[in-house]
Amino acid sequence: MSGAEWDWSVMVQYAGHQGIGWLLPVMVLMALVLLRAVPEARHSLINTLLLFSASLAGLLFSALLFAGGFNAAASSLRELFLLVEGMAVIRLAGLLLFRWLLPLLRLAPPRILEDMAVIAAYVVWGMVRLRYAGVDLSGIVATSAVITAVIAFSMQDTLGNILGGIALQLDDSLQVGDWIKVDDVTGRVVDIRWRSTSVETRNWETVVIPNSQLMKGKFAVLGRRQGQPEQWRRWIWFNISYSVPPSRVIDVVERALSKTDIPHVARKPAPNCVMMDFADSSARYAARYWLTDLAVDDPADSAVRLHIYAALQRAGIVPCIPEQYVHVEKEGVKHDELRRSREIQQRLEFLRRVELFRPLTEDELHLVADRLKYTPFVRGDVMTQQGAVAHWLYIVTEGEAEVVLEAGGGQRPLGVIDAAQGPGFFGEMGLMTGEPRTATVIARSDVECYRLDKASFESIIQSRPALAEEISHVMAGRRGGLDSARQALDTQAQAPKTAQRESEMLRKIRHFFHLEQA
Repeated sequence: MSGAEWDWSVMVQYAGHQGIGWLLPVMVLMALVLLRAVPEARHSLINTLLLFSASLAGLLFSALLFAGGFNAAASSLRELFLLVEGMAVIRLAGLLLFRWLLPLLRLAPPRILEDMAVIAAYVVWGMVRLRYAGVDLSGIVATSAVITAVIAFSMQDTLGNILGGIALQLDDSLQVGDWIKVDDVTGRVVDIRWRSTSVETRNWETVVIPNSQLMKGKFAVLGRRQGQPEQWRRWIWFNISYSVPPSRVIDVVERALSKTDIPHVARKPAPNCVMMDFADSSARYAARYWLTDLAVDDPADSAVRLHIYAALQRAGIVPCIPEQYVHVEKEGVKHDELRRSREIQQRLEFLRRVELFRPLTEDELHLVADRLKYTPFVRGDVMTQQGAVAHWLYIVTEGEAEVVLEAGGGQRPLGVIDAAQGPGFFGEMGLMTGEPRTATVIARSDVECYRLDKASFESIIQSRPALAEEISHVMAGRRGGLDSARQALDTQAQAPKTAQRESEMLRKIRHFFHLEQA
């Protein structure tokens, strides 16, 4: 055997080690699995593979030194690169176990547990290599105990933070994604590290809280309840005069919130209203609802306030005026009269454009305008419900409302009332005949409208009974359009003839307003 052949075989034997033949394909297989199944771990995977490649290159370099006669240096480098190689293998195995295998088994250990397991494996592998290198481990253990005690004493706060981070993740008291409140900080947990926990607030601030502070003090995890979805109860406060019965206030608010789909407001538990306190000059109320997206608390609060305010206005309930307001009587009366006159003129303009009121004289229009009641709605409000009995009519002056037919457990659209094309109206059957609502009307946007009830219109039609016949023509035409829409949805429905419809409409109006004797 030649010297060159002997040197080459020695180099290969020195650069390699027992198990290198199966270690290489295993590393390649683990890398391929991680690359395909855990793409978010690609950065760590590349670094680990680079470290493993560097260890193989280092082993080859140590073999070259050994072949050149530098035995001591070659031996030291070989042990060093064997240590590095083992660390790379441990890191890759840790990634495979904690990022792929355990999640595949529906286990989700905290990230800090992965770090602890990998570090513990590093320590064990380091002790093994030291033992193979002929180092007396008993002396190292005794020395390291003293060093550890000194380090622990000098780094109490840091160790407290580290142990706090371990405890937070192991006992599952805090998770990434949780919304928490610590003192005056409220935000979402985005990272739990060894030393600290990062919290992002709604103001685009990142607050770093030491883990020891979380362990020593108390913090609130918002929206979390065992066995329930993430949702957080919010409070909307308002004051109402003692002259309004509390039961009426509560009923108005709860009806408004329960009938409306407000974004990010949970259906279960249902929103509710409670009387909370007796204030100095008014009753203190709170509407409570459950927020489903904790990041949009202020917009959701605002939407709920809009619906409450509109519902109170529709019911004629006005939030309390503070006692310190000063009213000057003379100027106040003149101002109110001027404002009232302008409002009546505006109402007259709307009424003249409404088909139903065209038969009315100017004096009769003034009476109607004076008796209208302003009734706003917020987008999503149910303005009237199919089948409900309500003896009044709505005149839409601004916004859009959709008319739908409830049938077969669902809703079928019949049309849209768009005030941009002129004032619209609905509910004339309830006003003129007392019949239940034939369709449901839902506000598609914020809607401004006026309400006219039977009592306000009764004196007008009683003074001129012939008005009933003229109005019945308009109502019959409107009813014909509704019957046609119904017939389009239901091919079996039969719409009555126009003459029959007008006759029946006139009979109902005369009966409802007691005009039979006229």
